[in-house]
Amino acid sequence: MLRALLVLSICSLSFVSFANTQDTLSNTIETPLYKPLIERYILDEIKSLRQDNQRLKGELAKQIAEARLDSSDRAIQYTTSTVNNIFYIITAAASLLVLLGWRSLNDIKKSIKIDTAKKIQTLTGDYEKRLQQIENKMVERSKIIINNQQEISNTNSIHSLWMRAGLEKSEEDKISIYDEILEINPNDIEAMTYKADALLEIGEVRWALNLSNIAIEHDDEYSLAYWQRACAYAQLDRQAEAIKDIQKAISLSDTLNEEILNEKHFDKLRNNEQFQAFVSKPVNEIVI
Repeated sequence: MLRALLVLSICSLSFVSFANTQDTLSNTIETPLYKPLIERYILDEIKSLRQDNQRLKGELAKQIAEARLDSSDRAIQYTTSTVNNIFYIITAAASLLVLLGWRSLNDIKKSIKIDTAKKIQTLTGDYEKRLQQIENKMVERSKIIINNQQEISNTNSIHSLWMRAGLEKSEEDKISIYDEILEINPNDIEAMTYKADALLEIGEVRWALNLSNIAIEHDDEYSLAYWQRACAYAQLDRQAEAIKDIQKAISLSDTLNEEILNEKHFDKLRNNEQFQAFVSKPVNEIVI
């Protein structure tokens, strides 16, 4: 009986120790591992896209070369057959003319040479024009396909960069990602605006103001560009310009009216009477 109790006690202690070990391992395993996996997934996708583009370019070049060779072979075969038929016809006609005595053999030869040269030249010119037209069409289509593939690749790359930017915590890292987006598409006003917001967060107010101005030059109906410029003006204590841009931004997107009180960059405007009066107005009463 005592031996059985001793065995049960030892088993209980072993089970408790094993459970504690499993809890420790579970807590360790639950540490966030998703960020490196997402980055690895994005890199693999970009690598796969690049490999597909290289393969498509190779296949396209091969198809163009085969089309050119096929067209040239057909043109040569047709020209050869035509010349042979012409010579047969000419030979028969010459024989007939000699028998009938219409012309001398020398006159017939000269006439045959002239007519044959003209017809060959005409046929050759026609086929050269056709081959040139086919080649031009193939080149144009290949350019269109390559441009479309490049646009798709750029779109996928930009989408992947936006996903990375959403995962980053550091404003400096976000700015680097926005720069990569602008390298692919220098006219991306959304990337300019988000970069301006990140610059405001690290105190680069004038840089953010300059980027906001560039974004507005590209699209003067983009509400977030006016909003970021208003934030920059507020930080520089240029209150009149800031309030004017706030009004413009809300007139373009009335949902921004809900963000006024939560925008920390407007703290210097809190005591401004015009700002206070403007905040208290409904959206439909805003006048620019």
